[in-house]
Amino acid sequence: MTSCDVAVIGGGINGVGVAQAAAAAGHGVKLFERKELASGTSSRSSKLIHGGLRYLESVQFSMVRESLHERHLLLKLAPDLVHLQRFFIPVYPTTRRRPWQLYAGLSLYALLAGLHGETRFKRVPKKDWDSLDGLSTHGLQAVFRYFDAQTDDAALTRAVMHSARQLGAELVAPAEVFHIERFERGCTLHYQHAGTAHSVDARVVVNAAGPWVCQVASRFDPVIELPALELVQGSHILLPGQIKQGVYYVENPRDGRVIFVMPRPEGILVGTTERRFRADPDHSQASTAEKHYLFSVLRHYFPRFRALNHDDIIATTAGLRVLPVGPGHAFHRSREVMLPTDQPHRPSVLSICGGKITTYRVTANKVMRRIAPSLPPKTPRADTARLALTPA
Repeated sequence: MTSCDVAVIGGGINGVGVAQAAAAAGHGVKLFERKELASGTSSRSSKLIHGGLRYLESVQFSMVRESLHERHLLLKLAPDLVHLQRFFIPVYPTTRRRPWQLYAGLSLYALLAGLHGETRFKRVPKKDWDSLDGLSTHGLQAVFRYFDAQTDDAALTRAVMHSARQLGAELVAPAEVFHIERFERGCTLHYQHAGTAHSVDARVVVNAAGPWVCQVASRFDPVIELPALELVQGSHILLPGQIKQGVYYVENPRDGRVIFVMPRPEGILVGTTERRFRADPDHSQASTAEKHYLFSVLRHYFPRFRALNHDDIIATTAGLRVLPVGPGHAFHRSREVMLPTDQPHRPSVLSICGGKITTYRVTANKVMRRIAPSLPPKTPRADTARLALTPA
């Protein structure tokens, strides 16, 4: 039977981030992915590397600062994968966030980012409004422009795994981990790969299965207990056409929820929604109601797309966020990642619940600090804050 220091279950951005961090710290790492890298939520996001401007409203300052720091770092580490992008926020009489609030929010956003070059923002002069991709100017009161970043989420995930493999991590895929025996000082994983059953011993298992985190937790013996969690679906629609100036950060006029209208090489991406999801994560897909919701926002702000209908949709995606169970709207709940362990001092199992693509590296570093007491001392091979990421 083979062995490793850290076994990671799940080949999304958080899983590959942990594999990279553990390998960089000098540990033996195996990552198990049942399909292919980024086959779940890590290929169905809004493709943004951003600080989360809207989370300032819910006073999540620490998370926004952390995200902005990582955005700045990724622009340097992955210039072929992460690109600075202009964002526009139009303000109409019905817009809930008034110009003074947006000015204050963007000022705080820039301050939390450390006043780097990419934090600059301004009001777009009225004479330039007609250049904004056909944005409706009826009742338009102001337009703010600021900067965040875009990426190809699946390509970024593959690049991080490529970096991890260069540091010695092993990718086992497709592989289904169907049973994990838990002991006082480690675990034995039983998995199916290439039509054959295998087993591997690991000092620590990291459950990075994303929306499937609870399913994987149930495969442990004894079963792993997790906090009360729920899944929230965010859907996007991809439509034909071009948006050339940048990303538009608009409000749904009915409920005030933020929607992004984004340029993509294949067309225009519109998203995302937020609705509770209670079915099997394998069956998540954009609902008819979500498509109507996103279409209504696009048509409201960009009249030139009113001729489009559902038959014009090129593709839809539906990603699932893992959030703590709580009352009220999902927006008001914390986006901070939760890292429950089976034991407080020397864990043999850690689960990643939640997290954002922008802060995958921070999440991985937090994981490594939590599991460090269970791992043997090793000589570090690299610092992930200095590892360049290239398309794999």
